[in-house]
Amino acid sequence: MNPDANLLRFKKSRTYYLSACAFFLIIVGVVLALYYSAMSIDYVWRWYRIPQYFIYLDKVEIRAEIEGEVDSITTKDAKVVIVVKGLDESESYSVPTGSVSVEESDFIYFGDVLAQYEKWRVGILIMGLWLTLKVSFVAIIFGIFIGLFAGLARISSNPALKWSAITYIELIRGSPLLVQIFIWYFVLGTLINNLLAKQGFWQIPPIWFGVAALASFSGAYVAEMVRAGIQSIHRGQTEASRSLGMTYVQSMMHVILPQALRRIIPPLAGQFISLIKDSSLLGIIAIRELTKATREVVTTSLQPFELWFVCALLYLVLTFSLSMLLQYVERRTLAQ
Repeated sequence: MNPDANLLRFKKSRTYYLSACAFFLIIVGVVLALYYSAMSIDYVWRWYRIPQYFIYLDKVEIRAEIEGEVDSITTKDAKVVIVVKGLDESESYSVPTGSVSVEESDFIYFGDVLAQYEKWRVGILIMGLWLTLKVSFVAIIFGIFIGLFAGLARISSNPALKWSAITYIELIRGSPLLVQIFIWYFVLGTLINNLLAKQGFWQIPPIWFGVAALASFSGAYVAEMVRAGIQSIHRGQTEASRSLGMTYVQSMMHVILPQALRRIIPPLAGQFISLIKDSSLLGIIAIRELTKATREVVTTSLQPFELWFVCALLYLVLTFSLSMLLQYVERRTLAQ
């Protein structure tokens, strides 16, 4: 073996490890600088209080809704049933065993505690994270369908379809998402809910206007990706499929689109990751997604440093997990 090659390999390896050490030193330096900067403004770090915003042990109190006497206390299927009988009405309460705070024949006033026990509950950050996931997933599904239809209409020879698709794409891509959310909620939402109220129907919750804003926004970008993917397929593919007797729709469904979708998976992944981060704007229309939940906790706990770092970390976990999943799908698709 050539000794010069071994020396070169050693030099490369040493450079690699030195660079890795430099990277970790930079990270440690940034963390220490942030810590000492916080100390200089007398900020007290309270990381031990963060877990309660993920899951916490809540004290539940069952209170009487009527005034009367405890008629009976019976055990049924690992539950205790308390019956309170008033002058002309009675109420029953089912509580866990060992939590009863009253006895039979006790006189109860309205609001008195009948039982109390502890129960694990999901914290506000987990609820916000779950809502972010739900909103993003639904918006992604609708965005794919909107983008696929708009992308096909964009390359159609029908002027009505083509011009409508171009108008939609340019309007959505040419205006900020924040403005679109305002339009969906304050303008379209008000008009739609007023019409539904006049007809006696139930009104649409704000979350669905937020989903519509995200779906229409991502659909415009997906449409351009679909258009570019289809146009990247050689025209000979279409001509060959048509020569075999396929119609235009059959050629597009069975030959062109499967190849185009494989090519647009990487940009789609980037668009979907951006959509998860863009969902943080929904907090302005009273949707308690992750960012709004974090803002509410910061207001009550006065811990902005820890909570915003945790919020950023949760978004990183979501986007990184989706990125890994889409990379796996891309590898499987290319391997077929």
